[in-house]
Amino acid sequence: MFEILRKKLIGPKEYLMEVRAPRVAERALPGQFLIVRVDSEGERIPLTICDDDKENGTITIVFQTVGAETYRMAQLEEGDHFADVVGPLGNPSDLVHIPLDQLRKMKILFIAGGVGTAPVYHQLKWLLDEMKEVCGNLYCATDDGSYGVHGTGSTALQQLYDEGKRYDHCVIIGPMIMMKFTSMLTKKLGIPTVVSMNTVMVDGTGMCGACRLLVGGKVRFACVDGPEFDGFAVDYDQAMQRSKLYKTEEGRLLLKEQEGETHEGGCGVCR
Repeated sequence: MFEILRKKLIGPKEYLMEVRAPRVAERALPGQFLIVRVDSEGERIPLTICDDDKENGTITIVFQTVGAETYRMAQLEEGDHFADVVGPLGNPSDLVHIPLDQLRKMKILFIAGGVGTAPVYHQLKWLLDEMKEVCGNLYCATDDGSYGVHGTGSTALQQLYDEGKRYDHCVIIGPMIMMKFTSMLTKKLGIPTVVSMNTVMVDGTGMCGACRLLVGGKVRFACVDGPEFDGFAVDYDQAMQRSKLYKTEEGRLLLKEQEGETHEGGCGVCR
């Protein structure tokens, strides 16, 4: 059993939980995800690992209540337990594989929207832990202009670029539409970009077909091939349209019929 050590309401429907899961924490890297179940009858919920404490054996997750299962998760309190916490799963961030001497020379930009801010934290924390001399700058943007830049992350990026700031690499995590238009801007500005497609995952193994994507014209699955991909290669329009269809039983049957053998991606081990 996996004890919930800390629970915090961080938004109207968003919760942060710190969970005891020593084996997951020991191996977790930025960009990876895990799967939780409330009890033995519960659905599998894939969630990005937002932080880990290897010394104390804990991981941190952030989730939004959007359905019955996440609502049940939100009813759990400190001292309660998840039946299962499985992970880490997926491929870690590309940044993990870049030599430290090269990372020290790079100016890396992170753009996060909504609950996408949480997984960005894990990557940023890892970078700062590895390179103590690095100091980051934080820029906020709000739709109504009540705090920070009046507009979106794209608005803030354009302002920074107009001020003469340049970046070597960009990581974008957030709503699909936000990642689409922000990637369009980074492409225009010539900034290599990675996006996380964790928002389209359902089962977390590739068996359900929910996270099927077109990346560079090829079929990929966010949970076994990602969750991070080249931001310029993802077909966002196809992904958004497909996500709408997948929400209904009729839509899922239609997708399975249309996509045939490519509808499911397998477990990631046997394929």
